[in-house]
Amino acid sequence: MDLRQLRYFAQIVESGSLSKASRLLFVAQPALSQQLAKLEGEVGRTLLVRSPTGVVPNEHGLALYHHARFMLRQLDQAMSIARQGAGAVQGMVSVGLPATTVAALGLPLVRRMRERFPGVLLNVVEGMSGHLGQMMRVGKLDLAVLFSSDVAQDVSVEPLFEEELVVFLPEDSTLVEPGRTHITLAEAAALPLIVPTGEHGLRRRIAAEFERRNLSMRIVAEIDSLSLVMNCVHAGLAATIKPMSATLLEGERGRRFRALSISDAHMYRRNYLYSLPPSQLSAAATVVAGELRQTVRELVASGAWVGVEAIDADGATSPDVHAAAAD
Repeated sequence: MDLRQLRYFAQIVESGSLSKASRLLFVAQPALSQQLAKLEGEVGRTLLVRSPTGVVPNEHGLALYHHARFMLRQLDQAMSIARQGAGAVQGMVSVGLPATTVAALGLPLVRRMRERFPGVLLNVVEGMSGHLGQMMRVGKLDLAVLFSSDVAQDVSVEPLFEEELVVFLPEDSTLVEPGRTHITLAEAAALPLIVPTGEHGLRRRIAAEFERRNLSMRIVAEIDSLSLVMNCVHAGLAATIKPMSATLLEGERGRRFRALSISDAHMYRRNYLYSLPPSQLSAAATVVAGELRQTVRELVASGAWVGVEAIDADGATSPDVHAAAAD
């Protein structure tokens, strides 16, 4: 299978007949029929239902058509961007990022876009994952990083990275003996905890682990503000469970925290990159999505973003972060 076959097939579906597609593609109809036959042979299934009035895709053909259109559009945009050059790509792109993700990814992404694509106006929206998901569903965002793969329909979704969830305490806390780097889930349940409200994806992720072990959390406050949560933890009022990115800005303020891995539970949260459907995604948004992925990979590879593992195109992560958590 090659891109030419996919282009021919997509045009046949859109034209509704081989003869019309032949005229639009400037390809002789026998040659077009031959390419279609090769494609069906490689797929191993018939893709079109033929009738005296034309052709329509069957179930398998329709599935291939949608994926082919996405691939062809992405290729066309990539070629257009390459021909234009970085300075020629223009437009506004709205990106939704949760607070912890902004702390790690926000500044590096904005800096990278300013340096490489100054014609792109980046509109970063920080918010709770539920709110960002709603904005994505109604088309108010071009891109978003969210914590679930089923937040919105009719959009493109891909796994982006996975982050470890750890227990945070003040550096001088006596709630857990000094020198320890790991605690059990039962020990975490016994700590006074500040957690997000029930609408927050992180709260549901944390609660699921405790419920799986029939453990009840000792919740002393429910707060959706990251800055307020970390202020309360630093003041010694309670502990919290967050990804490591929650403290990336704390060092600049001179505040130090203890981060304790949970040794007997798989406390990780997967992050997904959402984007508008290919038919609605601009060249500028395509550029931002690519730069966002690359920024994540570089931050993880350099060690600037700890407790995080970038996810490959096939959905696999390196075992390093998981192995470290089990030590």
